[in-house]
Amino acid sequence: MSTPQLLPPDFQAALASLRAAQNRSELTLEEIPAPTRLAPFGVALGAEVMADGEELATGRFILLHDPNGSPLWEGTFRIVTYIRAQLEADIGNDALLGNVAWAWLVEALEEHGAGHRSAGGTATRILSESYGTLAARPDAVDIELRASWTPTSAAVQPHLEAWSQMVCTFAGLPPVPDGVTLLPPRRRR
Repeated sequence: MSTPQLLPPDFQAALASLRAAQNRSELTLEEIPAPTRLAPFGVALGAEVMADGEELATGRFILLHDPNGSPLWEGTFRIVTYIRAQLEADIGNDALLGNVAWAWLVEALEEHGAGHRSAGGTATRILSESYGTLAARPDAVDIELRASWTPTSAAVQPHLEAWSQMVCTFAGLPPVPDGVTLLPPRRRR
């Protein structure tokens, strides 16, 4: 990434907005290399939700910026996201799972006041069946949501917070109302 003084002011504002985002403690975010061919400026974050050493969900949040704008984006910014989580086979086989995943995204953006336009995406279910020496493994279903949208301003903090909520939802974590802190699970002896 370029040095801060060489970044456009709108992109600097967007980066500051991302840094202000609040996320659940179960979610780990870290900066990863951003794609370089999609836009002149970009930042990418990788996400992981872990519990008891087990990965429950992963994802990527990419903020792209082209000061000249893009007719396809209908703006100068574009957010591109990916979330993947493994589900119980009975839940993963539900024919409406894709609709539910998309509805979670739309609701999270609305709930966080993340103004946007030109949203699009795909939801994919992946069934894994094991055979031979792996036959004892239970069937598994993964859900993937790939989505992108154009934020209506450089104030992208609510977008990252909404997406972070989505990753936790995919991981099966219960929602946490504002002002409530979840206690860690008690270990039985």
